[in-house]
Amino acid sequence: MLTTSTVARAGLDAVALKPAECNVERATSLPVETIAIDYEGHDHVPDRRTIEALSADATVRLTTPVRADGFDPLGDDSLAAELPSGVERILVAGHPAYLTDDERDRAVAPRLGAALETAPDSWVGTESVERIAMATGATQYDLLSRTTMRELRALRAATFDGDIAVYAPTVLTADEDAILDAVGDYVARRRPVAAALPDDGDEDGDRTVTDSRATGRTREILLAAAEDYTLVGTETAVRERTDALREAGATTVVGYPARELEAFLE
Repeated sequence: MLTTSTVARAGLDAVALKPAECNVERATSLPVETIAIDYEGHDHVPDRRTIEALSADATVRLTTPVRADGFDPLGDDSLAAELPSGVERILVAGHPAYLTDDERDRAVAPRLGAALETAPDSWVGTESVERIAMATGATQYDLLSRTTMRELRALRAATFDGDIAVYAPTVLTADEDAILDAVGDYVARRRPVAAALPDDGDEDGDRTVTDSRATGRTREILLAAAEDYTLVGTETAVRERTDALREAGATTVVGYPARELEAFLE
């Protein structure tokens, strides 16, 4: 990592980008060695020229859902076949929101196995398929949660010696309103948080307010959840969290700029 950059001061090893939210090509200025690109549907897969530009100065890992047409190793893998040779992959089952009904019905395990035969250095996303992902022996790609530290220590105590990458939405500010505007909705969707939010919270129509307008108990729960499920705070505070994750057993910490890409470009 480049020790003078914001990304490095926060202790991040890699940065994840959502192409539906930002101009991915701007990430050529990111002072980081690894860039992960999330999958948000076929319409948002960066074109070959953009991927090659990003690959010039960094390792690029493209998230590819193995059940989706174009990336299905047991069916239509045309998009995967067109990826530049230097691009690495993150194999995931695929978020249902980005899959058709037919794609959602496809078996995950045999497709992960087939994809790893052609891309053995891939990371494997563990969301909803933890045991299958672990069975592959590939680098595990975990979402940060309130149990991550305990799980990392347990895996290392059980002599698991594989690589573990931890992904977390990241907000490099201690401003509570900015944190809620950036990740309030995200943490509110985590099952334990949704269950804890009061029914009589702030309402916006039929939906509980989860951004900076949240007050009272709702606000307290959301801010506490942000500490569990995301990396938030000053660069120093985030660095303490990333150091603790690595000490517990993570080999790579991947931050997604949930507030704005600009904060990561400095």
